[in-house]
Amino acid sequence: MPGVGIGQCLTHRIKLGTAVTVLSTDDPIRVFQQLATAASLAPGRVELVAGCGSSTITFPLFDHDEHDYDMLYASKLDLLMAVNAGENVTWHGPHRRRPLQDVTVFPRPEEPLKIWLGTGGSPDSVSRAVELGLPMFLGILGGTPEHWARYGHAYRAAWAQAGHPAERADIAVAVHGFVAESDAQARSVYLDHEHRMMAEGLAELGRPAPSRADRAATYGPDGMVFVGSPDEITDRILHLHGLLGHTRQILQMDVGGMPQRDFLHGIELLGTKVLPQLRAEPATS
Repeated sequence: MPGVGIGQCLTHRIKLGTAVTVLSTDDPIRVFQQLATAASLAPGRVELVAGCGSSTITFPLFDHDEHDYDMLYASKLDLLMAVNAGENVTWHGPHRRRPLQDVTVFPRPEEPLKIWLGTGGSPDSVSRAVELGLPMFLGILGGTPEHWARYGHAYRAAWAQAGHPAERADIAVAVHGFVAESDAQARSVYLDHEHRMMAEGLAELGRPAPSRADRAATYGPDGMVFVGSPDEITDRILHLHGLLGHTRQILQMDVGGMPQRDFLHGIELLGTKVLPQLRAEPATS
């Protein structure tokens, strides 16, 4: 762009992270190398959400047995953490035929990557996050704020019992959501696209999609789909924060072939209307 130097295009605070890396069907060493490469450009600002995936539908594609679902995730997560922790890695686990003996994986980030344990709310995953001392990233498609608050309470109680530093008991939330100028506009736009995405995705799994009416019912204050005007979204994030105490929230807006102009405007409203209101609240600053 004429008149714009490269220095003006650089960011210093924006963080880059994976929405979720399905570690069960990926290679943890390759995942680390990819993220470490990105971290060389933005030191300390690259993070990873490591999840096990919500189904085994892709296991045949990667030549995995669905009966190894938990083993693959646990073993690969253990290796990922070992590679992230230090340069010289000696490790063996059930998903590899060959052990690693005093191996260094390059490139190395300036500091270890922040690894979140991604979960859809399994009690076993909550326990695993505490056992490994990892922050917890909740991927949520349904339920109520009160329901998910129980997972936060269980995580923090177990965290304290394990003797981990209280300030590291970090919880993040990812939900479906959309911001528009008004509640009615947001619901109208999002329902069309989200329902299409869910119908197509569930059909691949051989499951029926919820009706439009049932899905629309989750858009209200008692549900966990955050759709509405900037004021509505602000109020709902603050309400959930009061129950759960989370430090990060993602809204998945780009769904079902939504036109780019719509979700880009939603992102603009998040930054210009929602975020200033959240930062004005002492509890969320």
